[in-house]
Amino acid sequence: MYPKELKYTKTHEWIRVEGTRGKCGITFYASDQLGDIVFVELPEVGQDVVKGETFGVVESVKAVSDCYAPVSGKVVAVNEMLETQPELINQSTYDEGWIIEVELSDPSELDDLMDAQQYEKHVEEAGHH
Repeated sequence: MYPKELKYTKTHEWIRVEGTRGKCGITFYASDQLGDIVFVELPEVGQDVVKGETFGVVESVKAVSDCYAPVSGKVVAVNEMLETQPELINQSTYDEGWIIEVELSDPSELDDLMDAQQYEKHVEEAGHH
């Protein structure tokens, strides 16, 4: 259910690391809980993000939810398609629905994140399914 090559946070973000960069988004679980996403507030390219701190906001018909950075680093790209098609997060959570790409400042932070199996267990323990 959750792609194996990704790492996950307890706050329901994912990161796909390639080299020293990682694309980040929110998980299917998060988008499913939020329902139809209508707006995404993106950071600026060049902005620094800090692990565990907010980098953007996802707004759905039901709720407004902060996105927390899975790692620290510099934003090297934002998904501008989300400005006109925020629903990509619902439709293509792990591909076209990515939110930001970060140049990692400390790759060892990835060790703190969960793998797909751990994340699935975390979601189950949250008692929502």
